[in-house]
Amino acid sequence: MKNALKMQAFIGLLMIVLCFGSVPAIAQQKTTAAQKTAPAQKKNPTVQKSSAKSSSTASTMSATTRIKNWPKDAKMAAEATIKKYGQPSESTPSMLVWYNNGPWKKTIVFKEEMKHDFPMAHKDVLQQCIQHDVPIDMYDELAAYDGSVVVERTNGTLSARCDKEEANFLALNLAHDIINGKRTVEDARMMYAKTITGLMNGEKSDYTSGLMFKPEMRSGDSDKPASKDMMMNGKGMEDKKN
Repeated sequence: MKNALKMQAFIGLLMIVLCFGSVPAIAQQKTTAAQKTAPAQKKNPTVQKSSAKSSSTASTMSATTRIKNWPKDAKMAAEATIKKYGQPSESTPSMLVWYNNGPWKKTIVFKEEMKHDFPMAHKDVLQQCIQHDVPIDMYDELAAYDGSVVVERTNGTLSARCDKEEANFLALNLAHDIINGKRTVEDARMMYAKTITGLMNGEKSDYTSGLMFKPEMRSGDSDKPASKDMMMNGKGMEDKKN
């Protein structure tokens, strides 16, 4: 009797092991079969294009959103530049920057507006620069001509900062005339005032339509090291001060 009970218990235990042990195997077989019969997923080019478009839109919205609350003149200049040259290469809360756009080496639209009263009151917000060497003896003339025309000797750039690109073309074309002895400072200032007045009245001019000269490919002056005498004299002067 006892042996019969032991045999029944053993058979029952064996059935449990066989039953539960086969469940994972069956499940695995079903999963494998499903994987074999399931069609391979293909990349959807429409989805990829949509993602790229969304990324581009996000970039566009970034610059547009950034200038949303800018002052009036700065915002107008930024919108006009984006419309002509596309999205900026860089953007920060205080400026938008383009590199090698059109004839320009660099274009910057500033959020901060700089008051400028020549030839009439306006706000300087758009700075555009080109490669252009300027003789040192012409620096004073350019400064007297227009305080918003900036020369950087070391990197060899000449830039103008106004409220519109047409005014920057005019400023640099006249600066080029001064550098090459074609105009005096007084003549250039009179020409600037006259041309801007005409521009506001819808008149066209070669001076405001683009650069009338070809910017230089290479420019700049890295200067030269100070001589030993200069260094020694400088040191002697510092010693006397102390």
